[in-house]
Amino acid sequence: MKDFYEMQIAGLTRRLPICKLTQDLCIAGFVIFGDPELTVAAAGELVKQMPEHDYMITAEAKGIPLIHEMARQAGEKKYILARKAEKVYMRDVFHVTVNSITTRFQQTLYLDGADAALMKGKKILVVDDVISTGESLRAIEALVEAAGGTVCGRMTILAEGDAADRDDIIYLEKLPMFDSEGEPLG
Repeated sequence: MKDFYEMQIAGLTRRLPICKLTQDLCIAGFVIFGDPELTVAAAGELVKQMPEHDYMITAEAKGIPLIHEMARQAGEKKYILARKAEKVYMRDVFHVTVNSITTRFQQTLYLDGADAALMKGKKILVVDDVISTGESLRAIEALVEAAGGTVCGRMTILAEGDAADRDDIIYLEKLPMFDSEGEPLG
C-alpha cells in the first residue's frame, strides 16, 4: 500500500499520508495545523475568489487557521466559529448534530447567541479546510439558517471525492479518495 499522496496546493508541494477509513476505502490526511506557509498561500488564493459577504464562519478546529488568515488578508475584523463543545462563556447557545467522515462518530456543533445575532439578515461565507461528504458543511449551514443568516458561498482548500463535482463549492484543488492499496479512485 502507498503511504503518501503528493500534490500541489496553492503552488506548494505537500505529501499527504494515506489513511484507512474502511477495509476498502482510504483518504489522504490533510492538516494545515503547523504549516503556516501553506495556510498563508491557500488563504491568499481563496481570498482572490471570495464572494461578497458580511461574515465568514468555520467549524472547530482545522478550519480555524485558514479562516483566521483569510480574515487577516481580507482586512476583516471578525469571523465566526462553530464550536464542538459548549463553552461556559457562551450564552443563548444553539446546536446541530453532524456525522463527519474524519471523526467516525456523531458530533455536535454549537453557536454562541451573540454570534448568531451578528448573522441575522447577513450574507455568510462558509469556510473549511476540506469538504468531502458535505455533512459538516450542512451542519454549519443549518446553524447559519437558524441564526437568520443566508449562506452566500462555500470555500475550501480541497474538495474530496464527489465534493469536487459540486458547482456550489469554490476550492483550490481536487483531492481523490483512495482504494485499499492507496491508489486514487475515479
